[in-house]
Amino acid sequence: QVQLVESGGGPVQPGGSLRLSCAASGSIFSFSNMAWYRQAPGKQRELVASITTDYRTNYADSVKDRFTISRDNAKNTVPLQMNSLKPEETAVYYCFARRGLLSYWGQGTQVTVSS
Repeated sequence: QVQLVESGGGPVQPGGSLRLSCAASGSIFSFSNMAWYRQAPGKQRELVASITTDYRTNYADSVKDRFTISRDNAKNTVPLQMNSLKPEETAVYYCFARRGLLSYWGQGTQVTVSS
C-alpha cells in the first residue's frame, strides 16, 4: 500500500515562502509522474506542478517562475518550493503519484496566505 504524506504547510504572509514536502512510503523511482495539486474552498482541484522520472517539469501558468518542484529519489520525497505567495493561493495542497494505471493521493496540507 502506497502512502503519500505531505508536510510543510501552515500560515504565511503575502509575499512569503513555504517549502512543502511529499514523503512516499516506498521508493518513488517507480512513479512515472509525481505532482502537487491544490484545492481552494469552493473550487475544483487544480494542478500546480508535476515532475516525471526523467525530471521533466510542468507548471500551472499562475505559478511559473515562483514555484519549483523537484524529486529526491534517495530520500523518496518530492519538495515544492513556493515563493512570493499570494492570498488567492490559500488552499489544501495535495501530493499525487502515478504508477502505471494506478494513482495515489496524499491527505493534503493546508496553506494559508494572509496578513
